Amino acid sequence: MTLCRERLGLNREEVAERAGMAVEYLEYLEYLESSAAVPGSAPLTRLAGVLGTSVADLLGAGTEVPPGRGEAAAQPLVEQLAPAECWAKLASGGIGRVVLSTADGPVALPVNFRVLDGSVVYRTAEGSSVCPEAGAPLAFEADRVDEALSSGWSVLVKGTAVRLDEPAVVEHLVHRGRPDPWVGEGRDVWIRIRTSSVTGRRIRTDGPAAGR
Repeated sequence: MTLCRERLGLNREEVAERAGMAVEYLEYLEYLESSAAVPGSAPLTRLAGVLGTSVADLLGAGTEVPPGRGEAAAQPLVEQLAPAECWAKLASGGIGRVVLSTADGPVALPVNFRVLDGSVVYRTAEGSSVCPEAGAPLAFEADRVDEALSSGWSVLVKGTAVRLDEPAVVEHLVHRGRPDPWVGEGRDVWIRIRTSSVTGRRIRTDGPAAGR
């Protein structure tokens, strides 16, 4: 419920007023949520109505399924992102997907990434599916979906693989600490995507939520 409230740009006072409950009680419910305790259904039903979601989703149902099951906006607006906007979306790093061809066919796999000097960088292991030869063509995609607001964006980077072998560059990346692969250590090959094109688009609504 805390995540739903924050996505909608609402503070506790606003949600409590709309749900007809004391702010202190809402704070208590959010505490129970963080401690995995389950409060009664009546207040959760009111909260779900205020936050535009379901009781099941408030309690974390569906966290193991892909996003995008929410309802589409009534009048979605699709906008093309300029290259500068695309890089701004990727600037904080995170998880994206590397897409490339292998002997077994095309693959698309998630990687932790960061942006360095106007290009995408990620770590992998020698011989892995996302460890291409230098100069190999590949693509990278990252996105963000906000089901509460029926909005989102996606960015696609195309280019060729460059192996970062210079000790000074690798030391700089290690010193900064990211991207750290979620799948553990032993991923000591650093790949930079020499960008040939970057494109993106954003889906938003034209209602009040779009300005939040």
